[in-house]
Amino acid sequence: MNRLSVIALLFLIVSCAKKEPDLIVKTHIKGLKKGTVYLKKVKDTTFITVDSILISGNPEFELHSDIESPEVFYLFLNKNTNEDDAIAFFADKGITEINTTLKGFPFNAEIKGSKQQKVWEEYQNIISKLNNRNLELIKEEFEAKKAADSLGLNAINKEYNGLLKRKYLFAVNFALNNKDSEVAPYLALTEIYNANINLLDTINNTLTSKVKASKYGKRLQVFIDEIKDTEKSN
Repeated sequence: MNRLSVIALLFLIVSCAKKEPDLIVKTHIKGLKKGTVYLKKVKDTTFITVDSILISGNPEFELHSDIESPEVFYLFLNKNTNEDDAIAFFADKGITEINTTLKGFPFNAEIKGSKQQKVWEEYQNIISKLNNRNLELIKEEFEAKKAADSLGLNAINKEYNGLLKRKYLFAVNFALNNKDSEVAPYLALTEIYNANINLLDTINNTLTSKVKASKYGKRLQVFIDEIKDTEKSN
């Protein structure tokens, strides 16, 4: 075998051995001419960058990451100003496509990818309506205080407390009804982490074995065990 053949063979071996990324995020940001885009995730309550790209003219690009099980990632856009915008999405192994615009970066995002993303969007669609009503109540409260309307304030406070309870119960029921999705333990850890331990236990016990073995499934188990250990020591 001549030298060129050996080099070609070695190149072929190296190419075949190169590991494809677990997660590929194909992104198109209409109107973006210049800026830096970061792919991040949370580790120990802190954002860490797993990939980034400097954009100069081309609004279409890819970002990559390893991923062991479905989890939430964040697409950050630095527009060379003091502001950073972010898009959160639930990713799994494979391809996630994100299409958005520069002007409405975090709001106009259309995300196509994991089945967990579809479940999470279903949750967000309902919870966003409740959050919008919450904002309306804040405005109504301000106006009632300005007008010294005590009856109005009482009615607003009553609706506000009821709204909090609705959001809480919705998150609980959504987690219970989606026991086969990694979204369930994620919601338990982020939305209802301060729930009664028995309720968290119930959610945890309903999870499928696959979800229990996921990143958020394992973390929920650890979280529950820590709470129980703390209660025993008190």
